[in-house]
Amino acid sequence: MPVYEYKALDQKGKSCKGLIDADSETKARSKLRSSGKYPVSIRESIGKVQSGKKKGSAGISFFERIKSDEIHVITRQLATLLNAGIPLINGLASLIDQSSNPALKRVLAQIRDSVNEGSTLTSALSQHPKLFSNIYINMVRSGEASGSLDIVLERLADFGENQKAIQGKLKAALVYPIFMAVIGTGILFFLISYIVPNITRVFMDMERVLPLPTRVLIFASDALRGYWWLGALLLVGLFGLIRLFLAQKQGRRIWDRIKLSFPITGAVNRKIILARFSSTLGSLLNSGVPLITSLQIVESLVNNQLIGEVIAEAMEKIQKGKSMSSALETSVWFPPLFLQMIAVGEQSGQLEPMLDKVAQAYEREVETAIMGMTALIEPIMISAMGAAVGFVVLSILLPIFEMNQMI
Repeated sequence: MPVYEYKALDQKGKSCKGLIDADSETKARSKLRSSGKYPVSIRESIGKVQSGKKKGSAGISFFERIKSDEIHVITRQLATLLNAGIPLINGLASLIDQSSNPALKRVLAQIRDSVNEGSTLTSALSQHPKLFSNIYINMVRSGEASGSLDIVLERLADFGENQKAIQGKLKAALVYPIFMAVIGTGILFFLISYIVPNITRVFMDMERVLPLPTRVLIFASDALRGYWWLGALLLVGLFGLIRLFLAQKQGRRIWDRIKLSFPITGAVNRKIILARFSSTLGSLLNSGVPLITSLQIVESLVNNQLIGEVIAEAMEKIQKGKSMSSALETSVWFPPLFLQMIAVGEQSGQLEPMLDKVAQAYEREVETAIMGMTALIEPIMISAMGAAVGFVVLSILLPIFEMNQMI
């Protein structure tokens, strides 16, 4: 059933707008009039998803956006409504009424419409792959099958908010170093391009051999002013080559190995992957998703080809009867402590709670490591900026000292 956006006047003459589902525009107008509203304009917002075609995410335009935070909020709200005994259709209708984002309203309207026509919630959500991930859809499918949809939705909300919090901490930790790098680079560019040439012009008239630092500075200034476009082209070309390299399977594999093995950041990256692996797998298993299906989802979420290959090999071993801890023990990327905790969870039948504990432990380690890295980056950047500015100052002062000695 199509969904229409309308603008209308109520019985008091006040303007109002919203969404309404009907078989046709004529029936939509009749439905509005019967509810005491007089339509001013009406147009179809979203239609049925046609076979073989996807209309973005339910007709969301380029300028519209649905944030992940909004998905987490409606997930928790729907879980609360279902837990209170409200039917799914009514719960979705309540979410539509209280949502302030027009794009999200349209998505929820189509989901409600699909469910109302007999589709499962899983099937309705899968029509919007850009908004609802594989883990989301699989957990909802498991919740519908087990009759515990409200509990699964609550876990999904917790999981999403947890992942968002970790990403927020990463971004917050990197804001200051990035800001310092941008400001410092801008200052150096201004000094070398505009200030230095005006000062060094005096030295060029001395007809004397200038000190090496001064000559280097003048050369860098002339090159930057005269050939900055060439530098920009080289940067763009380098960026394109790197993207082309990473698009190749072997190139991606090399880059993923560098990310895992690089000093300092490699250890942090490994911990982030282990935290994501544990929290995602624990959430899926808690929701009743089978182990092999859960590992397939985790494989697509770790965002590292080497770890993905390890998980794929582990799935084959598990299907042959091995435990997960023994299937992963041949990999150098899973530390012994991690494997030991997994083994204890398997032996005690408490694998899901153990995965949650592992995830929490690694998330704390990641937070501590990021804070330590940030504390290390700041003095390094300040020292580098000080060295660069000091070189500029020294290059300018050396000829002045020589002039004083001549006098």
